[in-house]
Parts: sequence; structure tokens; C-alpha cells
Amino acid sequence: MLSPHPLVLADFERILAKPAFEVVAKQIESTLPPDMRKVTIPRAQVFVVDAHAARQATGALITNILERYPTARLIVVADKHTDANSYSLLRLGVKGLLSYEEAREQLPRALPLVAGGGFWVPRSVLSSFVDSVLESRTRRIRTESVANLSRREHEVLESLLLNLANKEIASKLNIAERTVKFHVSNLLSKFGVRRRADLILLCFQSRGTPV
Repeated sequence: MLSPHPLVLADFERILAKPAFEVVAKQIESTLPPDMRKVTIPRAQVFVVDAHAARQATGALITNILERYPTARLIVVADKHTDANSYSLLRLGVKGLLSYEEAREQLPRALPLVAGGGFWVPRSVLSSFVDSVLESRTRRIRTESVANLSRREHEVLESLLLNLANKEIASKLNIAERTVKFHVSNLLSKFGVRRRADLILLCFQSRGTPV
């Protein structure tokens, strides 16, 4: 947990005071130095970052963490997350977004999910983010892979980007759930990823659309 405020760190430690979590709290300067390499950041599987600092400084901190620990997962906690700020954080590779109020109740549940490769982001934010991505059609994600997708695979991929579960996709497309699983498996293979969360993240970070 990284925060410039000792009271916030203490609150987070209290929230996560369970045997299932090994918590390392570190207080950082509210004004981060220009050379982020001088900031000491302990290794962790999941980082919970207090976004009290200016957006630019928070972005620099997140980028620095992922450069040092590429497999790390990040959850960002703030007073509130605007759409624009949420989109920027998702593009940086953040996997979870919580307000301080939400964190008090949801953080213990969000950590295991994010640690396992999932996302803890409100569906409304994901949906609006996908809409903003789909509006920008200037680039394609892995052009060769996309060109080889069938019409149904395009539809399933679009539904995955809306964070729909297999059962919801089956209902939306009026197909069997096992058929959805078949198409998801093909998509993972064609895009060279192992998990649907990685496929979604690939699409988001590419800032393009496969549709």
C-alpha cells in the first residue's frame, strides 16, 4: 500500500487485518521527485495506490511500479474517479478502481480477484470506456488476428469488452453457453493470450477496436 498519508495507510491496514493478507504499508512523499528511480518501492503482488497526488504524479508512480515489477497488479483508490481519469488509469494497466468509501467495504474482496488477474472496475465505467475506445477507429488490434475472426467471433469479442459473462453473452447472441466458451477459446488462441482478462486488457491498452 502506497500513500502520502499515514492515516490512510493505517485505515487500509485496519481494513486488511486478516490472516489472508500480508500487508506492507509505505508512506511516500506527496510531491514525487522528477527521477522516480530514487523512490524506494517494495515488491508486492498487488499494489494499492492512494491517488491523492496530482494525476501526473500518480501516473508516473504507476508507470514506475510496472517497469520495476511487470507482473504486479494495481488498484488505485481516490476520492472519486472521473471517466477521463479512469480511462487513463486503465490504459496504464491498472486493474482496480475504488473510491475511499468503496475501499472500506470492497477492498478485501477486490484484492484476491485482482491478484488472480481479474478486474475490479464498475461495469458502467468499463462500458463507457469501451464506448470511447470504439469511437477511435484509427488503429486496429493485431490486424492479422482480427482479419481472421469470423462474424460470430467479432460479436463475442465485443461482448467480452463489455465485461459480460458467458451466460450473458449466450443470451445476448441467442446461442448456447458452450458455443460461447468455444468462441472464447478460439479468441484467446488467435490473440496469443491465456485468459480473457488478458484479452480485454490487450484491447484496452491498444486503444483500438477489433470491430
